[in-house]
Amino acid sequence: MKALALFLPVLMAHGLAAHAPGLFDAAGPSQLPAIGWAGFLDMRFMADSLASLLLATALGAVIGYHPTTPRTVDTLQEADMPKVYIMYAFVGAVIGVTVREFGMVIGVVVFGIGGLIRFRTDTGSARDTGRLIAVTLSGLIAGLGMPHLAVITTAFTFVMIYFFDSRPACLVRIGELPLGRLAEAAKVYRDILEAHHCKIISERRFFAKQRLEFVFRLRRADTREVLHAALCDAPADLRGDIDWELK
Repeated sequence: MKALALFLPVLMAHGLAAHAPGLFDAAGPSQLPAIGWAGFLDMRFMADSLASLLLATALGAVIGYHPTTPRTVDTLQEADMPKVYIMYAFVGAVIGVTVREFGMVIGVVVFGIGGLIRFRTDTGSARDTGRLIAVTLSGLIAGLGMPHLAVITTAFTFVMIYFFDSRPACLVRIGELPLGRLAEAAKVYRDILEAHHCKIISERRFFAKQRLEFVFRLRRADTREVLHAALCDAPADLRGDIDWELK
């Protein structure tokens, strides 16, 4: 596998040279055409690019928010996977539009940048990696002389992050519950979450440990502190220790 990783860029460059004569020659790589600020006047290209990004986002959402997905969600990472699918579909569309405009040489560049980010950058989550790649693509596109596409990419990413983070996924663990009253406690805490318009994704009960776990999305108008105070106001005879996990 290491040998393949070492020779893969060479093989890609060789194939690229075979399909794009003049791109790699004795005088060095040919200069890529730079559209520059005049690109903002190309309304047809901007509309076509925006349509491609919207289509990719919609297709990613179709897969990410499949009706059966919530049945298998147990962790915050699984709860956030639909957002990751959408982000990577969007990134793929941006790469596709850029490659279509400049040719396969950009595919090689993006391949190298993506590998560097994925294996040499500790972002902590796939979601953050997707954002990092989107930001890198915006910078790359701007440097290639396509400021109009860079602006579209950045604006699209900004809007997606706004919607994704407006209802963050949370996991709350409620332990040390009264023995034999787990079902009653589950109903009480579920009612509190629903009263605050939280979208409950999954609920798990651990009878041996007398513990509950809820994975849910916090509504835009609430904060974790407000909801924590509401959970702490549960009836004293059904109250447990509350522990949070956030993304």
